[in-house]
Amino acid sequence: MNYLTRQLLNEEEIEILNKNINMQNKLWEDGKKTAGSHASKVKNNLQLNRESEISKKYTGLISKKILSDNLIKSFALPKKIHGLMFAKSTKGMGYGRHIDNSYMSSGRADLSFTIFLNSKDNYDGGELSIESINSEERFKLNSGEIIIYPSTYLHSVQKVTRGERFVCIGWIESYVKSIEEREYLFDLDSGAKGVLANYGRSDELDLIFKSYSNMLRLLGN
Repeated sequence: MNYLTRQLLNEEEIEILNKNINMQNKLWEDGKKTAGSHASKVKNNLQLNRESEISKKYTGLISKKILSDNLIKSFALPKKIHGLMFAKSTKGMGYGRHIDNSYMSSGRADLSFTIFLNSKDNYDGGELSIESINSEERFKLNSGEIIIYPSTYLHSVQKVTRGERFVCIGWIESYVKSIEEREYLFDLDSGAKGVLANYGRSDELDLIFKSYSNMLRLLGN
C-alpha cells in the first residue's frame, strides 16, 4: 500500500487547535452536507463550518505546514492543497466504506489526508481503514501526525465507541496523477538526497538530479 505517515504539528500547535476549534459548538454541522450522494448514506460525523473565519484561519495554517514539509513535497508533489475541513466523531459516529470524489469544486483529488488532532487514548474505535487490492490496514495515529494516501483507495472510519475523535481532512492535487510515477520520482529523489548527505556532491549525482527534474517536467501536468 502506498502511503506516508509523518509528524506534522507540534504540541503547541495541537493545543491551539484544540482550544480554538473544538470548543466552537455553534459552528459544528452535520457532515452529510459535504458528502456525495453515495457517501452521505454512510457518513455520520460533525464538521466545522468551512466558511467560518476560524476554519479558514486554521486550514490555512495547516496548508502552509504541509507545503513547507520537504518529505511530504517529495512524496505527494503537491500542486494544490484543497477541501480542508475539521471533523469530529463522538460516541456512535463513524464513516462507512466509500471512495472520495475524483473531482471536487476545490480541485482534483489525487491524494487524501487525515491529520489526527487529539490523543488516541481519548477515544476507542475511530480507526481509519484503508483498503488496497489484497489488504486492509487500520490507522490510529498520535496527535499531530498526518497520513497521506491515494484517493483511489476505498476507506472508512470505524465507529467511535468511547470519547471523541478530532481530525483535519483534505485532499492534494498533485503535479503527477499516477501513483506509480509518483513512487518512482519519490524513490529517485530520496535516493539522490541520501547519497548527497552521505557522500557529498559529485558530477554523477548532478546527472541524477538532472534526470529527476526532467522526469518531473515530462510526467507533470
